[in-house]
Amino acid sequence: MKRPLRLIAFLVFCVAAAAALARVMSVAGDIRRQSIVDELRSADVIVVLGAAEYSGKPSPILEARLNHALFLYRQQWAPRILTTGGAGGDPTFTEAEVGRAYLSRHGIPSEAILTETAGSTTLESTVAAAEIMRRMNLKSCIVVSDGYHIYRVKKMLESQGMDVFGSPRPSEPHDTWQERWLYFRQAVAYCLWRVGVAV
Repeated sequence: MKRPLRLIAFLVFCVAAAAALARVMSVAGDIRRQSIVDELRSADVIVVLGAAEYSGKPSPILEARLNHALFLYRQQWAPRILTTGGAGGDPTFTEAEVGRAYLSRHGIPSEAILTETAGSTTLESTVAAAEIMRRMNLKSCIVVSDGYHIYRVKKMLESQGMDVFGSPRPSEPHDTWQERWLYFRQAVAYCLWRVGVAV
């Protein structure tokens, strides 16, 4: 009797695993399509997702995101920029503060820059950014990040009641296994978030 039960359990597991993989692959396709779409429209604030910084200097990825936010601000798509990201192990600087300093050096007035300095994950940063937006009665935002990141960030901010438009930082498209792996990873993270697992 135990053998048939084990076989049934194994088959159920295989069906569930196949369904989960199919769902992840479907989301990965959505992420890939979102990654190359620029949804630019006027909004209350530009939200820049953090990335690594090195002793107060933005990494190339963070600098590219900030430069894209600068361009959008100067084109008057939004009157404010919100930088996000915590310390990430740095005892002195946070990603958000490094972003603020970079924007200030490039002529953005201090009153136009908001910071979210506590988030150590995408989820923490989006929840904190949404809270800042609510306190300031800001209802819409343009999200600036790498293309593969936009889909998940949009969904998280939309779940907080915000109107969200994605604008990925400019980059050369590369249909490589590394890029496909990024889509897959983001899809897994998104699906886990949907069932209440924070990553």
